[in-house]
Amino acid sequence: MIEHRIRAGLSVDARLDDFVSDELLPAAGIDPDTFWTGTANVVAEFRPRIEAALQHRDALQAQLDGWHRKHPGPIADLDGYVEFLEEIGYLLPEPDAADTRIPANRVDEEISKIAGPQLVVPLTNDRFAANAANARWGSLYDALYGTDAIPREGTLAPGSSFNPARGAAVIAWARRLLDDAAPLERGSHADATAYAVVDSTLHVSLPDGPTTALRAPHQFVGYRGDPATPTAILLANRGLHLEILIDREDPIGASDAAGVRDVVLESAVTTIMDLEDAASAVDAADKVGAYRHWLGLMTGTLEAAVQKDGHRFMRVLEPDRPHTGADGEPAVLPGRSLQFIRHVGHAMFIDAVLDPDGRPIPEGVLDAMITVAAALPDLHARSRLRNSRTGSMYIVKPKMHGPDEVALTVDLFAAVERVFGLPERTLKLGIMDEERRTTLNLAACVAVARDRVVFINTGFLDRTGDEIHTSSVAGPFPRKAQLRTHPFISAYEDHNVDVGLAAGFGGRAQIGKGMWAMPDLMAAMLDQKAAQLRAGASTAWVPSPTAATLHATHYHRTDVAAVQRELAGRARRGIRPILEPPIAVADTYTADERLAELNDNVQSILGYVVRWIDQGIGCSKVPDLSDTALMEDRATLRISSQLLRNWLEHGLIDRDDVTASMDRIAPRVDAQNADDPAYRSLGSSEAPTLAYRAARDLILEAAERPNGYTEPVLHGYRRRAKAAS
Repeated sequence: MIEHRIRAGLSVDARLDDFVSDELLPAAGIDPDTFWTGTANVVAEFRPRIEAALQHRDALQAQLDGWHRKHPGPIADLDGYVEFLEEIGYLLPEPDAADTRIPANRVDEEISKIAGPQLVVPLTNDRFAANAANARWGSLYDALYGTDAIPREGTLAPGSSFNPARGAAVIAWARRLLDDAAPLERGSHADATAYAVVDSTLHVSLPDGPTTALRAPHQFVGYRGDPATPTAILLANRGLHLEILIDREDPIGASDAAGVRDVVLESAVTTIMDLEDAASAVDAADKVGAYRHWLGLMTGTLEAAVQKDGHRFMRVLEPDRPHTGADGEPAVLPGRSLQFIRHVGHAMFIDAVLDPDGRPIPEGVLDAMITVAAALPDLHARSRLRNSRTGSMYIVKPKMHGPDEVALTVDLFAAVERVFGLPERTLKLGIMDEERRTTLNLAACVAVARDRVVFINTGFLDRTGDEIHTSSVAGPFPRKAQLRTHPFISAYEDHNVDVGLAAGFGGRAQIGKGMWAMPDLMAAMLDQKAAQLRAGASTAWVPSPTAATLHATHYHRTDVAAVQRELAGRARRGIRPILEPPIAVADTYTADERLAELNDNVQSILGYVVRWIDQGIGCSKVPDLSDTALMEDRATLRISSQLLRNWLEHGLIDRDDVTASMDRIAPRVDAQNADDPAYRSLGSSEAPTLAYRAARDLILEAAERPNGYTEPVLHGYRRRAKAAS
């Protein structure tokens, strides 16, 4: 029996209460009565509003379903459909442009000015959190040599694990980047024989004559070591920094004409520490672990035990990076990524705290109260290592449905600020454009949050999952691969950028794009992900520190600010290209094509769910049917389960097909996890495990899940698995 304690009329799980009393409040410098009375008051104020918002969602969905039953198939009368959406309040009037313009509002440059990669990691894992925070800087040599970013050619040197031909290719690739990012007045970085600082200017020696300088001398911003023989040269390009590390005694530096042993890039400029889709946190114990990691990040004290190459050590947060500036004055750069935190959405409730009537409280309220309290040391400049240098906290709020729910979040943040005596608008808001009603009313969403919003982004998986859920009654949807290239996706992506630029996000806030989901395929990422910058993104999600370093090279080669200025002048397409659901024709696909799509989605669901239920892993690499590892989280689960729900609803598959596919795919998933000592077999329909049953429920009962969310099933089965272990 879990002990609960009464705090300001709330019944608090003892594990959470101990954390708050013993760790959180002493670090935050606030007393228990302020915290718990404030929490009770915020719960009392916002629980009715959140419940009303969820009821409004359900009412709108019922009206949408009713309309589609009367008008099945592709929409024949778009004007009539728009009129219907306006009549029920699903589609709201576009606000005046002046009402969406965001002000300059104490926002760190990593968000307002610097275009660069954004890393997303589950906050439940301390090692991932520490690695992500430290991913502000990354070795380009390691990122290139250790991945498929360059072809795997050549052989190992005798008696060595080093491939000289591959090493030479890495160095040549890095020099080409230096030539692109910080070109010399004459010659190439590939020909450099020495770097030196003379009279505040970078001098580069070449073999064929006198020294040369940078074509743009202001790109040299600092160095470390002796000016005549520096150990590091610091360059800047479009707000991002590059370090040329020099050490002629290092094995790599000794073989380099200029003594260069590495090129280090400013990489994950910002990171989202995730409590939502990438996390698995179902009870007080799980939440305390994640909250403790956030507290460590905000105080600068986070440590994580790491086992690597047979050695165990503690990973700590990197300090800031000191240099001597080009002007001779100290120049210190941040050593860590600027951190956002992503809370759960409004639909989530948790029994770690019960209200006076014994009901679980809104989990987003708990997230807000505890994570803001944990950030007080940073907000008051008492942290050992700073996160925000402007005294702001950055919170991503997912799965908000339209401007009314954004307004609810804005009011929640204001209430939390009052509890902790923070200046107004300390808490900044990131809006996930991942629900259909938010997309169609994005300008209005920005308008109601204009004093706080610092981020909007797009994502194929959740957005398409909600598209399927919202319009599932209308007819069958295309296969997932076809949905990725459907015109409504490009129209949605363009609309997000158009709204952000019209609202003045350029130079003030982030416009983001979604995740690269194949962490082992870095050559493909280098080839494809630059397109997100050319589409107007100032940031885009990456799955690892290595991917962040490689993706950073795109920002050196693409001038995002120039792209955004050009795009700001294009004619806006508006929402009409996004309005019509991408309905397919029921008999479009052969039996073999239906089976292939069924198997593909079942594989994705089983491979993800088995780790979630049995091991509490919220984000992991899940091999697909071709054994390509895909980085998957709950967004993947949402689209896969909703697509199969849709096909069941319209007779493209039936329940027996699902069961047969699950029994066929489960042994494959077991085999793919054979090397994991913690893995437990999925079983079968005849002897189903908890994980198997969870996956089956996610598919066969998907129509019953509000908004197509997977959390109710996952949380219920995970709690049962924890109780049984």
